[in-house]
Amino acid sequence: MWVLVDNYDSFTHILLHYLQQLHGDIRVFKNDERTVADIALLQPSAIIISPGPGRPSGAGFTMDIIRHFIGHIPILGICLGHQALGEFLGARLVHAPYPMHGKQSHIHITADAESLGFPPSMNVMRYHSLVLEDYRDINGFVPLAWSDDDQALMMFYHPGYNCMGIQFHPESVGTEQGMRYLRSWYEWAFKDTAQKGS
Repeated sequence: MWVLVDNYDSFTHILLHYLQQLHGDIRVFKNDERTVADIALLQPSAIIISPGPGRPSGAGFTMDIIRHFIGHIPILGICLGHQALGEFLGARLVHAPYPMHGKQSHIHITADAESLGFPPSMNVMRYHSLVLEDYRDINGFVPLAWSDDDQALMMFYHPGYNCMGIQFHPESVGTEQGMRYLRSWYEWAFKDTAQKGS
């Protein structure tokens, strides 16, 4: 069973629909609906942290969920979730040069991203005004993609903690091959664990 943390985003139901194509048993909880202890009792095999408004520090139990589960089960953070993972790992969250709400950007991916099966560089949909910085010296932090227009970090992973952040919205119709991004995360996150398919 997977847990999808809903940070009060308008499109969590669309993200859920995409994720259900990868795994049939997903439970959705708003970030103030349960405690971390409640979620731990469910023994999830993965955590997905949804987009949402504001900063990670104001997103209910999001940071506590990361603190409890990171390194134990796969975690995927999208938009706000990406920022939350980055902050937890030691990156700095700052204002972007200009807001990117409902804006499409072309991204370029790294050789590491290609080796993980992510699609070639393409257009993605962004809904954010904050970006991660000061991440290059974080031990184990692997950048995977940047935007061409403002060079913002669009994707990263940390193999040691089995976590990945995606700044753009893979569930948006404005993101080309968004489902493939989620599938590539799934195949990477579960490739070496007995949890695959659990």
